[in-house]
This record gives sequence, C-alpha cells and structure tokens, in this order.
Amino acid sequence: MPSIFNPSDNKELIERINQLTPITLSQWGKMTVSQMLLHCQQPIKVAHGTLQLKPNKLLVFFFGKSAKKKLLQPQPFGKGMPTAKEFKVSHEPDFETSKNELVELVEIFAKDGHKCIKNLTHPFFGTMNMEEWDALQYKHLDHHLKQFGA
Repeated sequence: MPSIFNPSDNKELIERINQLTPITLSQWGKMTVSQMLLHCQQPIKVAHGTLQLKPNKLLVFFFGKSAKKKLLQPQPFGKGMPTAKEFKVSHEPDFETSKNELVELVEIFAKDGHKCIKNLTHPFFGTMNMEEWDALQYKHLDHHLKQFGA
C-alpha cells in the first residue's frame, strides 16, 4: 500500500492536488472542490495535534475498533461515508488558499516522518499506531482526490 510518509507517494498526492482547478467538478457527493480541499485538512490537523476533537468514549468503545479495522482494509473508501461534524465545510473557502494549505500539510508527512504525528489517539477510532495513521491519511486523501477526478 502507498504511504503518505514515502517521499514519492507523497509527491504523487501533491501532484494530484495540483491538478485541481477552481472549476473541477465532483464525480459524486455534495462538496465543491474548495470545500473538499479544506475538509481534507481536518483529519491531518487531528494527526498533527493542531486540531483537538473531544472523543466520544461510548462510540470509541462500541464501534471505534471495528470501524477502524474496516477502514484499514486494502479496498478504497466507499462513496457517501459519514464524516465528523467538525470536518464538514458549509461555506465556500478560497480555492488557492485551501489548496496551498493542504499541500503544506501533506508535505509535512514526507519531511518530518512519523514524528509529525502528535496525536496517538483518534477521537473515533481510539489508539492508533503509525501504520494506521499512515493508511487512514493516505486513503482519505486518495478517496477525495478520486472524487474530483485527480
């Protein structure tokens, strides 16, 4: 599986982000390309420890581990998956700003490696190791880039 920490895989993700334009249309879902670019920053910020979300301990206990196991399977994410309310973007962000900020956040994985992960506990999936953070971050970005044909 590709790795967001691997410089060549990371570069490929950034090249795909840079293929997007302000008028790129989604192939499914309701987000605009600018909303998607901002949305994709949020899980990265959770991993980097710059966005703190309060975990729902009951959800983590009853569903977190099984949901994590399912999401970490080799197949891509399905269309129409639920998202955390904190990751939903209801306004129309500036495209260039959102794109540049996402690229900067993605670059940190290749530049800093595992030490960029400051939060070892995901608010829904519970405790996560580096391989799990890696897979989750890569698959999330890949999913949304495919959503917009990149």
